[in-house]
Amino acid sequence: MSKIATLEVDGQKIELPVITGSENESAVDINKLRDLTGFITLDPGYKNSGSCTSEITFLDGELGILRYRGYSIEDLAEKASFPEVSYLLIFGELPTAQQLAQFDADIKKHTLVNEEMKNIIDGFPKTAHPMGVLSALTSALTAFNPKAVNVENEKEMYEAICKTIAKFLVIATWTYRKTMGYPLNYYDNTKGYVENFMQLMFRLPTGPYAANPIIVNALDKLFILHGDHEQNCSTSTVRMVGSSHAGLFASISAGVSALWGPLHGGANQAVLEMLEEINKDGGDTDKFMAKAKDKNDPFRLMGFGHRVYKNFDPRARIIKKAADEVLNTLGVDDPILAIAKKLEAAALVDEYFVSRKLYPNVDFYSGIIYRALGIPTDMFTVMFAIGRLPGWIAQWKEMRENKEPIGRPRQIYTGHPLREFKSNK
Repeated sequence: MSKIATLEVDGQKIELPVITGSENESAVDINKLRDLTGFITLDPGYKNSGSCTSEITFLDGELGILRYRGYSIEDLAEKASFPEVSYLLIFGELPTAQQLAQFDADIKKHTLVNEEMKNIIDGFPKTAHPMGVLSALTSALTAFNPKAVNVENEKEMYEAICKTIAKFLVIATWTYRKTMGYPLNYYDNTKGYVENFMQLMFRLPTGPYAANPIIVNALDKLFILHGDHEQNCSTSTVRMVGSSHAGLFASISAGVSALWGPLHGGANQAVLEMLEEINKDGGDTDKFMAKAKDKNDPFRLMGFGHRVYKNFDPRARIIKKAADEVLNTLGVDDPILAIAKKLEAAALVDEYFVSRKLYPNVDFYSGIIYRALGIPTDMFTVMFAIGRLPGWIAQWKEMRENKEPIGRPRQIYTGHPLREFKSNK
């Protein structure tokens, strides 16, 4: 028997259906609330509102659970590669060996970016933030691929997906090369996706380049961990823009802009900026731990705790090990990373942080890895975007295939009531 919620408004009782998900999450379906009562709900930040049903990602913040399509993030990070997880997120099932090989081959068909794109990137000053450049370049891909994708044509959708995955990695790395003043690199179709990220970023024309397998493995895991995270700000943006039937490139470009914010994808950049601030002050981690505990002090430790996870971030457990391996492999002697390790060790045993479950999160460890690799701080969010791309594609695809209506939130107007026009001349 279906559950019903009863709501009383101005003496009128109405019955609203209760929707239960496959993991026993429940929601009151208020789809007909305004038609029946004239009322809407008010929920700033949409913290209590579900915008859709989705089969892609399950997240339980209280228990620290993250699953893609039913598979635990722990299993996927240990046993799968980023291309496998990308396929899973987008198409719903893990690929067979043949499907994965075909997916890889089909992505490689589209790895060349139109040479005219170089004119666009040349128009940006060297000081431009890489995320601003990435958003613009992603949007510009629409100009070189003007034909709208027929979402009901499986072949067209598949080709659009492969094209997006192929070109996004290239233009993402070009934002770094532009900042550094290096010549732009091209995708090497003899190498894998993550290996290509490394050579696209770091290979110089003055000599050969070989990616360290331990670093490739760490980045592979990081991209998997960032693959999708339910209806966060950037993902909701991609779905909202796509609901107007805007194309895939335009919708992804909007997601990049949303991810740029320091409260979202910019969090790992904020971690490094905080560590640099501590270092400039003398590197006394005890002093800054005390500041973080002082409710009258505006200072906050970035990279500790999480808005959704009320326990340990499951992604942080996985990437902590990879971060340790990268630091040990590279043997980096960096005062910033030394401060990070001190903060991590202190927070994991400090009663104040432990009791409040303010554990290091994935942004803390990803920032450490990127710093160790020599990736500039303002490139950190671009790294996040590369990992999040398959999730954005999956969410856009699901939204269009489900024929979801155009997003159109309501509001409660609090401005002036009707007033008579009187000129101030």
